[in-house]
Amino acid sequence: MGGGSYIWKAWRLKKMSSRQIKVYKDLMGENEVWAEKIRALCAKTNTVMLNIIGSPGCGKTALLEKMAQQNKKNITFAVLEGDVETTHDAERLDTHNIIVSQLLSGGSCHLEAKLVYHALADLELDKIDLVFVENVGNLVCPAEFDIGERAKIAVLSITEGEDKPVKYPLLFSEAKAVVLSKIDLLPHLSFDIESCVSYIKQVNPDVPIFQLSAQSGKGMEEWNEWIRKNIEGN
Repeated sequence: MGGGSYIWKAWRLKKMSSRQIKVYKDLMGENEVWAEKIRALCAKTNTVMLNIIGSPGCGKTALLEKMAQQNKKNITFAVLEGDVETTHDAERLDTHNIIVSQLLSGGSCHLEAKLVYHALADLELDKIDLVFVENVGNLVCPAEFDIGERAKIAVLSITEGEDKPVKYPLLFSEAKAVVLSKIDLLPHLSFDIESCVSYIKQVNPDVPIFQLSAQSGKGMEEWNEWIRKNIEGN
């Protein structure tokens, strides 16, 4: 787990001595409490929240930028932008007039539900169709933490290698959709897209897979349609 996953409390031994024992308690339990609060808030406000997870540089932010360009008239969405440090990606999104809040993990490899809850509660949710959480760049830790999302979205760039779905199966098995990004680079790489799709299907046979390029716009129409159906089905 990332930093802050465990705390310790000092317990005094009853009827024995003044010695103290350090008791380490897994904070996953606390995270679940906040995840349930998020689910309750989303239900109350009729909000759809999607958790986007992928490695650093896989194209998560570029995907959201392209969505903003293509959906100005029919989808209003906000982004909770997760990073270890800096506001660089939030500043990128802000230039597209996206409603964005920066969530800094303080060195942790994932966002925790408590932080997401407070940022979500600060939004004017009645004016927003959809909230994306762009999680900290990582294929492992963010998949292990429930943040009360409607669905996890796995983003895999074709520059990363086709076997990542079986090397890091938890994310891809839990994802409700998989985005294969940067497919405009296919002519310049030895990436075997058919093998990659096969690996994804090994861990999640029915998951929809979107092959797209935020640079060229290829495949974005199908992705935007899937997003609209999720909003309408809320």
